[in-house]
Amino acid sequence: MLTAVIPVKNEAPSLKGVIKNLQAVPVDLIIPVLNGCTDGSEEIIRTLPATLEDPLVFTEPLGIDVPRALGAARAWERGAETVLFVDGDMDGPISSALKQLVVAVKKQGVDLALTNCYPPEELARVSDLAGYLLSVRLNLNRALGLAGAIGTASPSHGPHAVSRRFLASIPWRELAVPPVALAMAAKKGLKIRVGATIPHSQLGSPFRDAVHARRIAETIIGDCLEALNLIRGLPRQRSLNGNVYLGYHPERRFDLLAAHIPSRRGTGNR
Repeated sequence: MLTAVIPVKNEAPSLKGVIKNLQAVPVDLIIPVLNGCTDGSEEIIRTLPATLEDPLVFTEPLGIDVPRALGAARAWERGAETVLFVDGDMDGPISSALKQLVVAVKKQGVDLALTNCYPPEELARVSDLAGYLLSVRLNLNRALGLAGAIGTASPSHGPHAVSRRFLASIPWRELAVPPVALAMAAKKGLKIRVGATIPHSQLGSPFRDAVHARRIAETIIGDCLEALNLIRGLPRQRSLNGNVYLGYHPERRFDLLAAHIPSRRGTGNR
């Protein structure tokens, strides 16, 4: 079964477009995870016939990436063999790329199919902050021996698809820290590849202010530093050159994640 997980945080205007893209794949099941929404997103979700699963609704904000982990756990419970992750604001013309990600997992044996959001034409116009973030992502991918296969791609950015074997191998908590999940998958010898290319400007994600952009970048940088320390057998710190990169990390509600994930005896995912 092909299942889509949609983390949703006040993204009512884009939800119909996201669902339309998923219908074009098509997927068997859609699991929306509503993350402290206050804009009517739940009401829109419940009116869409393509939503085959009651949404997971959390009135408290879960923080960045935690909804992804909760949706993955629900998909596991439902027997999903392939899970496609698409954020609730990604309503751009990306249905063909989503199909490519699914094909990579279902037909090509890939366990983690990533999106390259920075093809050369996009790289030419990135900001200094984005350029630094990409350098940190590339450094992690080099340390994992994956730079040749995935470049700067990361599960932190863009749609991606995973196999059931991936879900069985990575603890739920670590799905909420995507670069750490990437590092664990690489250490376990799972197959990781770029499955599609979608320039960041085509994802459909709305422009956010500079403060948000910096906090997102600091979140992902800190996550990459955690992943690098993990593979080196060091404490999972988020500091580099005297700077501590927290971003939105302190707002991740790992407590709510632990309270809602199912038990999985015998799966290897602890």
